[in-house]
Amino acid sequence: MTDVIFFDLDGTLVDHRSAVLETIGHVVREAADATAPAEELVALWWALEARHMREYLAGECSFAEHHRRRVRSFLPALGEPVPATPELLDAWVAERYLGPFAESWQCYPDVHPCLDALSGLPRGPRLAVLTNGDPGQQRAKLARFGLLEHFEAVLTPTELGTAKPAAYAAACRLMGVDPARAVNVGDMLESDVHAAERAGLTGIWLDRGIDFVTGGPSPTPAEPVLRIERLTDLPGQLTGDARRWRNAAATARGGRTPPP
Repeated sequence: MTDVIFFDLDGTLVDHRSAVLETIGHVVREAADATAPAEELVALWWALEARHMREYLAGECSFAEHHRRRVRSFLPALGEPVPATPELLDAWVAERYLGPFAESWQCYPDVHPCLDALSGLPRGPRLAVLTNGDPGQQRAKLARFGLLEHFEAVLTPTELGTAKPAAYAAACRLMGVDPARAVNVGDMLESDVHAAERAGLTGIWLDRGIDFVTGGPSPTPAEPVLRIERLTDLPGQLTGDARRWRNAAATARGGRTPPP
């Protein structure tokens, strides 16, 4: 039924949100001249990350420049002067953010058991990571936790020439798979599930009980979706009850049953 499974990375395999909040929380707690309470500054950084990441994904700036734009907007609220050159901005990012951020990465505990189970399946699906992140940083995360060996490919906008949602079609072409025989697993309802479905894949929502953007409770889907609460549920969905899987997938696809 499934030839390829694509996995999102941040919020799916690695806890990106907690690492960001831990890192920038430390920065703001040390800011003697901050212009706002710590919780407001953390929220500002999170909003700036989303804004400037969208600019990077739209091709408006490089990955390094998206960090510089974030820092230029953030430092006045932190009560610090803005470095005058790109080189000095890069140094701030490397020393104050990226280094501590990498130290804060955590792999979710259900990741290795899921991947081990999938790798042990007879005629199991091929596995790939499909992420909008920077290729160097994303591969470093996977390497840190011994995950690279599980994946045939790590696909980012650099390799595909485009970000999600257009990346779904590009990723299927690169992997040589019919979208109807591909699954995408991720924690974001719109970008990981609905966008994948529109591209012809089966989207599976990994509902970890928290909204990645707001930190509040998980959103409520406006339409039926395939949903799991932990990655260790995934292998059983693929092998344990094929009829239930096919019926659920058909419902999520609006009646289009996936191929056997």
